[in-house]
Amino acid sequence: MGKIIAIANQKGGVGKTTTSINLAASLGALEKKVLLIDADPQANASSGLGIDVESVEIGSYQILEHSNTPDEAIITSSAPNVWVIPAHIDLVAIEIELVDKENREYMLKQALESVKDKYDYILIDCAPSLGLLTLNALTAADSVIIPIQCEYFALEGLGKLLTTIKSVQKIHNPDLDIEGLLLTMFDSRLRLSNQVVEEVQKHFSDMVFNTIIQRNIKLSEAPSFGESIINYDATSKGASNYLQLAEEIIRKNKA
Repeated sequence: MGKIIAIANQKGGVGKTTTSINLAASLGALEKKVLLIDADPQANASSGLGIDVESVEIGSYQILEHSNTPDEAIITSSAPNVWVIPAHIDLVAIEIELVDKENREYMLKQALESVKDKYDYILIDCAPSLGLLTLNALTAADSVIIPIQCEYFALEGLGKLLTTIKSVQKIHNPDLDIEGLLLTMFDSRLRLSNQVVEEVQKHFSDMVFNTIIQRNIKLSEAPSFGESIINYDATSKGASNYLQLAEEIIRKNKA
């Protein structure tokens, strides 16, 4: 049975999409079958894996609306063993459209029932907000990865996100776990980066992944070529960081 992992943080620019794309590709490289769901209207996870977003006719919007099944939306990506349910700018409207629906927080969960067992991992790239889209992702997920950038305001907003996760656990999804806090954009030369790592590890010890994602030019370049870091430059620091993260998650889920 596939494990559904949401990658969420209401702050933008913390490495959510980079993590979604490259963790999916790394799990794929380790011979796991992965479905990546783009639940962000910016659709960067789709374009970052070589999908022409403009030509998307069936995507996460239709899945959330229940006008199409996930099987009808799934596209093969540029990464081996990775399939994608892409997003389109239309997704912006979903928050308004779902407002009056009954069970509106469960639309994604219900839709994924039909494909859950076909994949080892289903990753959901969430929008940088705590709206209805992210709520649907957290309600559908078994666990959540929270990327935190190693910068000055790193912990700002984390409390709010953890409160949201608690209320989702209480009301919609008692089984939701925190898969881990992932430190991203780490630069060992900066004192601040090192301080943030210490601070996060001190406060959240067991919840923090051992793997730290380092700042890496290749990681920033890869999406513009529509490729994951594994395809773009498998020898880069970014590729080895994400492969290490994938191995850590596989190990953790075996235990």
